[in-house]
Amino acid sequence: METHTTLDQLRKFEIPGVVTFDEGSGGLPRINLQTEWSAAEIYLHGAHVTGFQKTGEPPLLFLSRLSHFARDQAIRGGVPICLPWFGPRAGDVMHGFARVTEWGVAETSAAPKGGATVRLKLPGTAIRAPWPMFDAEFVLTVTDKLSMELNVTNQSDRNLEFENCLHTYFAVGDLRDISLTGLKSAHYLDKTDQGARKLETADAIRITAETNRVYLDTASTVEIHDAKFHRKVRVEKSGSTSTVVWNPWTTQAMPDDFDQQDYQRMICIESGNVGSNKLTLAPGRVSSLKVVLSSQPA
Repeated sequence: METHTTLDQLRKFEIPGVVTFDEGSGGLPRINLQTEWSAAEIYLHGAHVTGFQKTGEPPLLFLSRLSHFARDQAIRGGVPICLPWFGPRAGDVMHGFARVTEWGVAETSAAPKGGATVRLKLPGTAIRAPWPMFDAEFVLTVTDKLSMELNVTNQSDRNLEFENCLHTYFAVGDLRDISLTGLKSAHYLDKTDQGARKLETADAIRITAETNRVYLDTASTVEIHDAKFHRKVRVEKSGSTSTVVWNPWTTQAMPDDFDQQDYQRMICIESGNVGSNKLTLAPGRVSSLKVVLSSQPA
């Protein structure tokens, strides 16, 4: 039987004024982080970052107002962790079981010069056949930037083949007034065109219709240029060769946890290793996917 962490059990990890725990939406345990530059929140359910906001700026992440906060469902928005697969899987949950599993707290810490770090671990009981046994940890560091690191260790005696992705939803002022740079000359699979392989030729990508692109073999930093919010958001990554760009527009039918009109307020820039970029990890080896999000006035 699955067990759940209580707030009393989490109190030992609190750092007054920096890291606190409370009961979030749906009664799910939530971690709140406060620094001199910013605030963030993360749920144990799915190790799901649901908020990051620098002082004096709009939120960096989009969170659906209709999101279900329930133990058997994924949270809509923020930063879902897709692991150990990406996308649909016959007879199983979308994007893997990690995002609908309660993770455990391994450690919290505060840096002497400011900043806070939380380290979460996926329970071994979440790993089920036919998957080889593996460890997964998610390390979140909050300063004036949001740093996320997903580490996977193959604990079995056979190769582990898997996909991973930090499926980040960004809040934007108006989808019509943003552009994306950093992906020119990369090939992508266009899922709105039967998965056709195409070459990105635009210096600055603008979203003018339903968009679902898997850019392959690219480790480049992507920037979101947001005219309405007067800011530039940088998505820097390592350990990732795939970048997914997604917006449902009004043409992709969405579940009831998403207001279709909210397509105007969000864009997903997802960093990971999916499809032909999936990972093969030998016994005892470790994979590290790191994404650093930052913003500055533009």
